Order: sequence, then structure tokens, then C-alpha cells
Amino acid sequence: MLEEPPLPAHQSPPRGWSQKLGAFKAFTAQAWALTKPYFQSEEKWKARGLLVAIVVLNLALVYMAVLFNDWNKLFYDALQDKNATVFWTQLGRFTYLAFAFIVMAVYKFYLTQLLELRWRAWMTGHYLQRWLANHAFYKLELNRFTLQANGDARNPDNPDQRIQEDINLFTSYTISLTMGLLNAVVTLASFVGILWGLSGGFAFSFNGGAYNIPGFMVWMAVLYCAAGSILTHYIGRPQIKLNFQQQRVEADFRHHMVRVREYSESIALDRGEAVERVQLDARFSRVLGNYLALIKAQKNLVWFTSFFGQAALVFPFVVAAPRFFSGAIQLGELMQISSAFGQVQGSLSWFVDSYSSLASWRATTDRLTSFEASFRALASVDTALSATDSVALDAHDLTVALPDGAVLLAGAVLHAKPGDSVLLQGPSGSGKSTLFRTLAGIWPFASGSVSRPAQAMFIPQRPYFPNGALRDALAYPETPARYSDAELRQALTDALLPQMAEQLDQADAWSQKLSGGEQQRLAIARVLLKKPKWVFADEATSALDEASENKIYKRLVALVQSAQGAIVSIAHRPTVATFHTQHWTLEKLPEGAPAGYRLKAQSADQPAVRAAQ
Repeated sequence: MLEEPPLPAHQSPPRGWSQKLGAFKAFTAQAWALTKPYFQSEEKWKARGLLVAIVVLNLALVYMAVLFNDWNKLFYDALQDKNATVFWTQLGRFTYLAFAFIVMAVYKFYLTQLLELRWRAWMTGHYLQRWLANHAFYKLELNRFTLQANGDARNPDNPDQRIQEDINLFTSYTISLTMGLLNAVVTLASFVGILWGLSGGFAFSFNGGAYNIPGFMVWMAVLYCAAGSILTHYIGRPQIKLNFQQQRVEADFRHHMVRVREYSESIALDRGEAVERVQLDARFSRVLGNYLALIKAQKNLVWFTSFFGQAALVFPFVVAAPRFFSGAIQLGELMQISSAFGQVQGSLSWFVDSYSSLASWRATTDRLTSFEASFRALASVDTALSATDSVALDAHDLTVALPDGAVLLAGAVLHAKPGDSVLLQGPSGSGKSTLFRTLAGIWPFASGSVSRPAQAMFIPQRPYFPNGALRDALAYPETPARYSDAELRQALTDALLPQMAEQLDQADAWSQKLSGGEQQRLAIARVLLKKPKWVFADEATSALDEASENKIYKRLVALVQSAQGAIVSIAHRPTVATFHTQHWTLEKLPEGAPAGYRLKAQSADQPAVRAAQ
């Protein structure tokens, strides 16, 4: 019986065997739900073929164990009888039995690892596709803190770890544990009859009556392993929750170190090393604390399983010794009984031997199940925003909210046509960037209708550049092969980065190497390279000097005018306003209003007119 999964603090754990059985059934359903898609996928025949081959090899190895058990009797009887002919014959037989066993063991290992590798590759590709599709990776991060605040179990922490590590552990544990269970069941079925026939009966008298227990060694093995399994469960069950928590705290520690690397320059300029050390020490303390608790739980289990395993070595000899010393059986039969008892006891002890792996498997399955639930939760949320492609930008009855439900903007009406140049302004925190995200179609907390131009590019406040060759960072997300080197160099030059024009093949971490202004100019170089009709620029020149900003905006405006498009900008500097013919302003509404801000439209040479209330 496996322990039920960790529950939120506000829930009480299930009590009683019926509820524990229900929890176990729920867990097996979760494990099957994660397993089934691969074996029904486009790779199903390869997957099923490998699985069948592994099962056949497991069965063959059990059969080899039966042959070795029979060999034990003949070999040790020959030793006791000093029969050299039979001894050498059996030694020769052992040679080819051992060779066959080695071949089967090697291919069982190889095919098992191959199936694990193929399964992991498929699951990784499957989850990467779902994580990257429809901006799920972005929406999961938006939802995470809201779900966490509400105590929702679908809170998907550290998706990178779930895809990289948990899938690997799940496939490995699933195959090894299921094949181990199959091997245990088949071994038990193969050797229980042998042990029954060898062990004889146990005769005793009680209260004046004579009694005989047939297959005594079988019953002793069952009692021995049943007691061991029950004790193992109660001693080892804390490991399930601790394994689950260990994966989480390890991922949190690793994630924070990645953030320190990503923001290394900012941290260094702020002299934030001491604070980051405190943060990392706190996370690592949780890693060590949980791991210490896990070690202690494992130590308790190792105490018992070590005693259980050592006692199992001599237990059959103790029980069968009276028959041997009385002359009822020979040495070969005693060794055969010991071997058969070991096989039966080993198969019945599968739960004892596999408990730590089962605990880790349970924790991994729970994490992948919650990850799966987060995808289903996203898919079940119907966006209230109706979006279509158009040659112009139009929004009607547009409402924009924060993840916690607070409304930023309600009932807004927007319109911009080719040839326009619009400047969006408003106080910090008023939702200007969030409005851009809504217009881009990535903000899920919005309703209304939006018609937006298809050939548009958005320049975010913090542009992303992949590590690698400069040409890859410049052409991202397209392949640089689409553009000639002359086009790439010209884009860099037009974006005021002529010194980088000859570095197209230089590989580097551009987000860390370049200054803020250089990063903004590289992002603008992408726009000048790809020549979209519409440009949405969010503080795209905030890190540039006034002269450079003036040159950049002249080129951006010329680009969209030649393409018969438009530019919409977010900026605070008054110098940027000179390049725009329309102003959209977000104004704070009085306290108690249903929305935080309203949008007003104003022509550069006309008084303000309200576009949304």
C-alpha cells in the first residue's frame, strides 16, 4: 500500500483502509494516465515491441533461475557423494547456463534502457510542445502566483525541472518497477510449487491431537515477507512526502542560481551579493533540512531491510536443518530448498526491496500529474477576447484586468489606421505594457474584441536574445539564412551598431554582454531587418541618448510609412512625442470606479476627446 499524496495544509489526510485503498487506486489511475499516451502514440508499435521483448527476457531469466535451482541439487549432491563424473558434467552445464543468462541479462538491460530513452524523448517532446504552444509557458507563470495564493493544487512550480528531471525519473521508475513486479510475480509462480514439494510437511501435536502443515516452507516464507512488508510500509512511508518536497526545494535552489546568473550585472551594480547569498543560503538550508530528514527516514528503513535481508539468508537453513541432520534430505536438496526459498522470499519481498523507489516514483508521478492538471486548467479557460486580423487596429468594449481580477481598463475603444503614429502615455503602473500585451494577443485576462494588423512586430521593454552567434540573435525567431550578410550588417548599421556589423559569427551571451542601450538598438535592428508594416514599441529607446533616439525614431517612422503601416509607442520623454500625430492617455479614475483607468485619445493639433469611459 502506497501512502496518499501530500495534501494542501487546509485538507486533512484520509483515514481508514478504505480511504487508503481509494488513494492508491487514484494514484495508479494517475500513473496510467501518464503512461498510456506514449503506448498509443505514433511510436506505439516500436514501444510495444520493445516492451514485449523486455517481458520475454524477464520471463526467460526466471526460467533460467529455475534451471539453476535444479542444477544446485545435482551439483551439491555430487559433492556430497564425491561423484567426480557428475561434478564435471554439472560444471560444464553451468558454463552454458551462465553464458545464456549473461546474454539475456545484457539484452534485457540494453532494451530496457532503449525503451526508457525513447519514452523519455517522446514525453519530453510532447510536454515541450504543450508548454510552448499558445503561450502556455507565459500564461502558466502568470497563473502561478494567483493559484498559489488561492491554495490551488495546480500550482505548476519549476516547469523546467518537471520536463527535464521528472520525466526522466518517471520513465525510469515506471519501467524498472513494473518489470520488477512482473519478475516477482512470475518467480513466485515458478518457485512456489518447487518449494512446496521440497519443504515437506510440519508435524506437531497440540492438545492431544496430531497435526501436519503441508508446504511448511512456503507458509513460513509468506509469513516472513508479509510481516516484513507491513513493517516496511510503516517505517518507510515518510519518504513519499519527503521525496516530493526534496524535488521542489532542489528546483527552487537551482532556479534562484539561474536568476543570479541572468541578472549578474544588475546584482553587481547594486552590490547585492550579500542579499543573494542570504537568499541562496535560505533555499539551500531548506534543501539540506529536507534531505537530512529524508536521510533519517531512509536510515530507519535501511536498519530494517538490512536485518530483514540478512536474516533471510539463514532462515531457510534454520527451518530445514532438522530434516537434513535427520538424514531425510541430502546436501543438494538442502541447497535446492535454500535457493527456492530465496526466490520465493525475494519475490514476496519486492515491496520491501522497492519501497524507496516506490516513494520516489510516487513523488514524481504527483508532480507530473499536477503539471498535467495545469495544462488542462489553461485549456479549460475560454478567453473572452475575440481577436481577428485586419489592416488596421480596432478594439471595442476592451476590458483589461490583472491576474488577481482587478480591472485596469474597462470598455475601451481604440482605433489606429495605416499612416497613423500613436503615442500611449500614462502614469507608471497604469497598464500601458499590459494593454500592449493584450493587443499582441498574449494577455489572457482581457475581454472584448480586437482587430489587429497581421504584419506587426512588438518591441518589449526587455528584449530577449538567445545565446549564440550574433546573426541568430539578430534574426530571432527566424533563421538567419533568410537574410544575406549584407542585409544583416545594414540593419545593425541603421540601428546605430556599426561596430557589431563584422561580428555576425561571434557567439556570446548577448543579454549579459550588451549594455541596456545596445540591447535596445539590437532589438530595433531586428525590426529594421524584417521591415514589418506595424511597429509597437514599449519604451524601446528609453536607454538611448536624445540624439540616438531621434535618429532611431526617424528610421522607424520612415519604415512604417514606406510599408503603409503605423507605429504605436509607449514613452515618457517629450522628445518622442514629436514623432507621433496622436496621443492615447491613460488617466486615473476616481476611487470607487469599476476600472482603475480610462483611455483618452488626442490629436497632436486638436483638443483631447474621450475615446473610452
